[in-house]
Amino acid sequence: MVRAGAVSGALLLALIAAGLVAEAGLTDGFDVWDVARTALIFVTTAWLAWGAMLAFAGLPRANRSGEATALKMPQPPTVVMVPICNEDPVETFTRIEAMRGSALDAGLVLDVAVLSDTRDPQAAAREEAAFARLDASARADGGPGRVFYRRREDNRGRKAGNIEDFIRRSGGAYEFAVILDADSLMEGSAMREMIARMQADPDLGLLQTLPRVVAARSFFGRAMQFAAAFHGPVFTRGLERMQGATGPFWGHNAIVRLRAFAESCALPELRGKPPFGGHILSHDYVEAALLARAGWKVQVDSAIEGSFEEGPENVLSYAKRDRRWCQGNLQHIRLLNAPGLAGWSRFVFLQGILSYIVSLFWASFLLVSIGATVMAPVPDYFPEPHQLFPVFPSDRTKEITALAIGIVGLLILPKLAIVVQAAGSGRVRGFGGVGRALASLTGEILLSSLMAPVMMMYQVRAVLQVLMGRDGGWPANARGEGILNIGEAFRASAWIVAIGTVGLASVYALSADLVLWLLPVCVPMILAPVLIAWSSRPLTHSLFRVPDEADPSPVVTRYRKLMANHERRVGANDNPTPGQGAAADATV
Repeated sequence: MVRAGAVSGALLLALIAAGLVAEAGLTDGFDVWDVARTALIFVTTAWLAWGAMLAFAGLPRANRSGEATALKMPQPPTVVMVPICNEDPVETFTRIEAMRGSALDAGLVLDVAVLSDTRDPQAAAREEAAFARLDASARADGGPGRVFYRRREDNRGRKAGNIEDFIRRSGGAYEFAVILDADSLMEGSAMREMIARMQADPDLGLLQTLPRVVAARSFFGRAMQFAAAFHGPVFTRGLERMQGATGPFWGHNAIVRLRAFAESCALPELRGKPPFGGHILSHDYVEAALLARAGWKVQVDSAIEGSFEEGPENVLSYAKRDRRWCQGNLQHIRLLNAPGLAGWSRFVFLQGILSYIVSLFWASFLLVSIGATVMAPVPDYFPEPHQLFPVFPSDRTKEITALAIGIVGLLILPKLAIVVQAAGSGRVRGFGGVGRALASLTGEILLSSLMAPVMMMYQVRAVLQVLMGRDGGWPANARGEGILNIGEAFRASAWIVAIGTVGLASVYALSADLVLWLLPVCVPMILAPVLIAWSSRPLTHSLFRVPDEADPSPVVTRYRKLMANHERRVGANDNPTPGQGAAADATV
């Protein structure tokens, strides 16, 4: 019922938008330009409306008792898998140490397997040194569970191949596996709840949590962190209700039933060369679809507290990651007709494909609209011979204005509804109260509006590169990349500046009446270097406040203390007092 209502609502709103464009076109004859514009606005509005439907579906609070699921003893054997590749070893292993301590506090017995695909020998040596320190600490505290480190010689299949290799070699020793990324943090209580939920439902193959973004410092990063914390639970709750037992897998901060995963999720290598062939990059959605095909439940639960990750701190780091995701999602075009998949799994693939193609459609809509205006015939005020009174062209302002207001409404109304819901439930207190939450929401909307044309251009370029056969590979993660200067920002966005400048100048020369409508798109493109550099600057906690800042999770606090201790030890080694050099060296 929820699915049908959401799909029907999105299609209805898309039809209304297409009708407005068609009505405007009919005023002077419906030509090929109008056909193209009507089709493009239907698809793009349907996409926006679908996002709004997810938000509205997630507004009602879930009817849950709030009590933790009881874990039956003996605890099922469980491993925490952390696949890494070219990560900061100190931060990675310190996170693992913090999570291991939290798991022990929660009464869990867990093994941890760090699965490295790092190729650089020096980086690998640093990983081994960090592991040795963690292993020594684990042995010294005498807690149950072991920590293992394995580095592959052959890293075929990337992250999915790394996990598959471990499951083939060692998966038989465990019933469940918690899969984390190098930047993940998770409370022991969250892991305990996940294990108990898997134990209570033998048909549950995968349980995905909603990781909250932590540790953001820049304007861009903190805006994303606020959006994830404030809007994310509502959108994810809508996703829960929409997808049911055919839910998503986001590749990390989730638990899987290893037998189900091993039997169902061996990934094929797609025929042909990348970008559409080769190893599947966005493997997580495919694994979720394969589990569902085999009859296992795949669920997401936004109510599980204590799941965290870090996010990109600037637009360029985000765009680099987004390029890989774009290629991975477009690969799913080849999987839409895979045999035996659930209908909703195919729909999820289609959503992922559209999430990138839609940027190309928006850009095409703008170009077609400009072309239609420029190519429009000169008005004929006296179409009939011996006509006494002129016939003036029909004004399209009413339809176009209604369309613009509707599109803005689809973007803003769900967020305002979330504010009302958060105020009513008291959730808004964690964000500084209604006033501060509204200020943060306004800042997030302004930033996303300014960045939208810039991000559209990066996505359009990514889509075109994939369609033209350019393989983006699997670039190293951009964790820790922060402040950008104006020169770095300009080098990465000069092409966007050029397109915005040439586009605006051309429209002014060809049809000056369109300039006002294009300013919200072209001005941010022209100012892209300034926006990219400015949004990477640090921001105080006065804006975009989130609950985890005033009341941080224990595992986050533990991680920060461990990192501070490590930095003090390193500082002591860098500046040892006389006679303490050897002792200081021994502590690192």
